Order: sequence, then C-alpha cells, then structure tokens
Amino acid sequence: MDSRQAPASTPATPALSAPAATPAPRPSRRSLLMGSLVALLAVGGTGWLAWHLTHPATGSASTAGPGGSGGRRGPPATTVGVATAERTSVPVLLDALGTVTPQATVKVRPQVSGVLEKVLFKEGQSVRAGDLLATIDPRQFEMALLQASGQRQRDEAQLASARVTLARYKTLLQQDSIARQDVDTQAALVKQLEGTVVIDKANEGVARLNLGYTRVLAPISGRVGLRTVDVGNVVSSSDANGIALITQITPIDVVFALPQDRAGELQQLASTGKAMPVTALDRTRSATLGSGVFSSLDNQVDTTTGTVKAKARFANQDLALFPSQFVNVQLQLKTLEGAVVVPVTALRHGSSGDYVYVLNAAERTVSLRPVQRGLATVDKVVIATGLQAGERVITEGADRLKDGASVVLPGDKPAGVGNGARPGAGGKRQRPASAPAADNAAAAPAGSASVASQAAPAQPAASHP
Repeated sequence: MDSRQAPASTPATPALSAPAATPAPRPSRRSLLMGSLVALLAVGGTGWLAWHLTHPATGSASTAGPGGSGGRRGPPATTVGVATAERTSVPVLLDALGTVTPQATVKVRPQVSGVLEKVLFKEGQSVRAGDLLATIDPRQFEMALLQASGQRQRDEAQLASARVTLARYKTLLQQDSIARQDVDTQAALVKQLEGTVVIDKANEGVARLNLGYTRVLAPISGRVGLRTVDVGNVVSSSDANGIALITQITPIDVVFALPQDRAGELQQLASTGKAMPVTALDRTRSATLGSGVFSSLDNQVDTTTGTVKAKARFANQDLALFPSQFVNVQLQLKTLEGAVVVPVTALRHGSSGDYVYVLNAAERTVSLRPVQRGLATVDKVVIATGLQAGERVITEGADRLKDGASVVLPGDKPAGVGNGARPGAGGKRQRPASAPAADNAAAAPAGSASVASQAAPAQPAASHP
C-alpha cells in the first residue's frame, strides 16, 4: 500500500466549503443615544451659525426696542415725509368744457343792387358801429330821388291851386251864387291831391333811403373777417356771402355744459344776484385765457347728454378768447371758509373708510386716525371731521406703516453724532472706550434700529459649537 493514502477511518473534508461567518456585534442603546445627540447638536449649531451670519446686529449688544431698553430689537423705523394740516378757504369749483361764442355775428349785405365802387375796410380790421365799409355807385339812386322830388313838388302845386279854388267856391256859396255840388266836388279834389302829396313824399323818402344804402355801414362793433367780394362786381341784397362778416369779440361769451344734478343749486345761487366767477383755461389747462362772471342758465336739460347749458361773459380786453374756440371752464360756486386741508397724498383708503397717519412728534411714532373727506382740489383735500389744524400727517412712506409704528423724519440726526462718535480707521465708526456698546444703542431714538445698529456693531458670540 501507498504510504500517502489516508486512513479509512479519517472522514473526507469537502474542498469548497467556506468557513462560517462571525455575527457582527449589536450596537448598544447608549451608543444610539450618543449618536443622535451628536447629530442634533450638529444641526443646531449649523442653524445657529446661519442665523448669526444673517443677523450680525443681534449679539451680546442688543439694541433697545421702542418700548424699553435691553430687550429684543423692534422692526426698523421708516423714513417718512410729513405735512401740517392747515385751516384755509377752499373754493368750490365746477369743471366743464365750453365753446367761445360771440355776442353778435352779422353778415353785411347791401340793401340795394348796384356796382361796388369802393371797399374801405381791411381784412381782420376792428370797426365800430357806423363806420363806412364800402360804397355802391349812387348815380341811379340820385336820379330816382330827383324824380320823386319833382313829382312831389308838382302835386303840391296842384294841391295849392285846388285849395284856392275851394276857398273861392265857399265864398260864392255864401252869396248863393254857386251850387253846393260844385263846392263839395272841389273839396273832394283837395283831399285827393293831399293824398297824392303824401304818396309823393313817401316815394321821395324811399328814393333818399336807397341813396343812403349806397353807403354800406357797419351795423355793430367788432372784427371784420376775410373779404368776399371785390370792387367792380354787381352786388345785391340776395348775395349769400355779402360784403363782409363782422363778429363782436369784446365782450364775448362762453357756452358750456353742466351736469343736470347741479342745475338746481346753480339756479338758486344765480337767483341771489351774487356774482359767480368763471375762469377760462386753454386746451391743456396750463394757461388762463380770461376771467368772467356767470351770465345765464338754459331753461331745459338736454336729454341726450343729461346736461344743461350755461353761459358766462368775459370782457376779453386782451383778445385771448377767439370765436368758436374750445376752452376749459372753471365755475366757482362758493367758498368754504376755515376748512382743514391736507395734501392729497396724506389721505389713505381702507376697507373701513378713509384715514390718515398722525405724527406723534415726541415719541416719533404714528397713530392711525379715521377721517371723513370733503372736497378735493388738484393737490389738496378737505378733511371734514377727524383732524384738527396744526396736526402733522404722513405724506410719504405711509404704505409701509401701521398704527403705532416708529418713524424717522428727514431732519433727524443719526445716532452717535451728538455723542462724540467719529469715523475710525478703515472708514468704520468707533465708539469711545469708556462707553459700552449698549450705551450707544440706547442713545439712538426709539425705534431707530437701523441707526442704532451702526453705532453698536454686533459682538461675536461667546462660544461656538
């Protein structure tokens, strides 16, 4: 037998069998608690560090809040603009759109037909009533006047002869030397001739009148427009354009429309006889064209627009108003005496109504004050109730405020300026060694967190995780 052969009693061991794995030791409960505690401390330390980096002013030198010192700092104060409520007189105005309308516009037409001989006016010239504008060839009208005058003289001579004959007949009738019928016939002839003379005088007057119409006169005072006819043309009373157009511009009227709701009030004010001033503005409302007074009110409402027409009269001495010009009209109905007014920007609108922020100057805080508004102008508004004259209201920065909020006025000095603080090296503000950071923070005005943080920089924390 081979000496290398294993004995039969020895069991065979498999060649590919792996050794048995040793089980890992199970962590203890104490190890789990320690790991959790370390993780929580790491998370907390990371959060504290992040909060400390984003809030550098919050450290050992905390700034005093609006209500006290040494506590947690309040929200930063807001820089605001202020204005003082004033007591003044406020005019009650009505705005409207108007059109300049001349008091009279006359188209000058000739009264008789003839050849235009002279034109004695210039285009755009101002004329007075009775000024000679043009002349028409008068020769035919002079002949007509002579004819009418001769006819009258002839009939007057016949009348005189008939009257002498009638007087003679009456004498003969008294002597019973003539029949009464002859006397009556002669008396009728005298009356007939008297009527003829009257007709002749009328004809003579018409001829003289036609001769006067050859001189075309200005019927009103005003400005002459552009000339529509030239010398040498035959003109007549049927011409559509006439000889000239005259428009009266001094004084001049402005017609404008007002809401029908104000018609009753306007009529009552007009019936008192008190003059109501009216101002005419240009198209852009930037320049005043003239000042006048309310003249009259129409007697009915325009159903299509719901307005009533009114008229104002202007002297127009500087000729700033031109016929058919479009203007903006301001009618002053009355004046509110002693009204409390504030800038329009001071009035706020909330769900519960209108309000303003009133400044408490000593504490540098604001108080929300409900008010009742009245009339408003371009930049002012009347406060009917809720505010007294002399109180200061917030006009700028009010959208970031609430009741009791702290504010900073434009004229307030930053904290530390009056305490000897001066810029140090590197452009940073340094405080005296004898003054701790908390004292500089307390020297700032109440609620002025932003200024206090500059005077007292945040100190690093005493310990870090």
